[in-house]
Amino acid sequence: MPDQDYLRSRFPILSSRLPRTRLASLPTPLAEHSTRFDGADRSLLIKYDNRTGSRYGGNKVRKLEYIFPRARMRHCVRIATFGAVGSNHALATALYATSSGFECTCFLSHQAKTPLVPATLNKHIRNGTELVRYGGDYAARLRILREHLWGRHAWVVPLGGSSWLGTIGFVAAGLELADQLATKKRPAPDRLYVATGTMGTAVGIALGLALAGLDTEVQAVRVSDTSIMNREALGRLLAKTAMMMRRYDATVPDDLADLVKIRIRDEFFGPGYAKGTPATDEAIGFATDAIGLELETTYTAKAMAALLADWRSGDAFSALYWHTYNSAALDVPADRPLDSAALPEAFLRYFE
Repeated sequence: MPDQDYLRSRFPILSSRLPRTRLASLPTPLAEHSTRFDGADRSLLIKYDNRTGSRYGGNKVRKLEYIFPRARMRHCVRIATFGAVGSNHALATALYATSSGFECTCFLSHQAKTPLVPATLNKHIRNGTELVRYGGDYAARLRILREHLWGRHAWVVPLGGSSWLGTIGFVAAGLELADQLATKKRPAPDRLYVATGTMGTAVGIALGLALAGLDTEVQAVRVSDTSIMNREALGRLLAKTAMMMRRYDATVPDDLADLVKIRIRDEFFGPGYAKGTPATDEAIGFATDAIGLELETTYTAKAMAALLADWRSGDAFSALYWHTYNSAALDVPADRPLDSAALPEAFLRYFE
């Protein structure tokens, strides 16, 4: 599969000190669409990060490329991570961990039922993922972690893969976008819209764009609860990633964090995680009819809803939408569990 390492091209010292496992097929496509919305002609750039891999696409693959080598360096044999039952991150981590020679445990919590959840659970079953129901108070959650991780040589990947190390994958993605714009001789868009759950994607892109000297403002459209995604947490991840990059490579600007342009968009979260709104319904319909793009209510429709609302406001700006929804087929049934014994009993409700 094709691959170009944009971090290595721009910062060879940093790249040499942060090993990468090649999982994604890069660069992902960048295309321009002409469409019409709210009575006006529009031009929209789309970054198709749904096409990062044939095993599973979407935005999580880029993070895993930098996380897995660290696990291997520590002689871990198991990858463990967290998410809701329909989590793209958990499934991507499980699929690529298994194909990379690791065992995998996913600690999954409940969420609103969506059409994708049953197929996601069946894909885990087919993959051989160890699925664990995760929830309760602090003591209960700690007990679950001890039971399933103690003595198993596991590397624990945080929610969404959004450690500073995982975020590096999207620093490289921001550099990738800058290179594509330069190759196409296109000016940088004024605004870049991306769904933001655990912040690593948005923070990494914003850092990469700042390193490339672009003035694009990242619109980080919140799709998770404020206990996970908030201004303080975003600031910490941004500062730590910039600090660690500088620690590994002195050629990284020491004021990098101050150069970043990122804006949190809270208005489109709606009633809760994975729960749709009239705005997400409109976004899904627009994307399907106008540009032939499939969205879902948890992440991508909320990012597109922010873009449509800004178009409707009358502001003049050029825009790029970053598509994070996996496009690889799951190829499993969604009407019945493949193996009920492989599921926590509480998860059977998603097949009802």
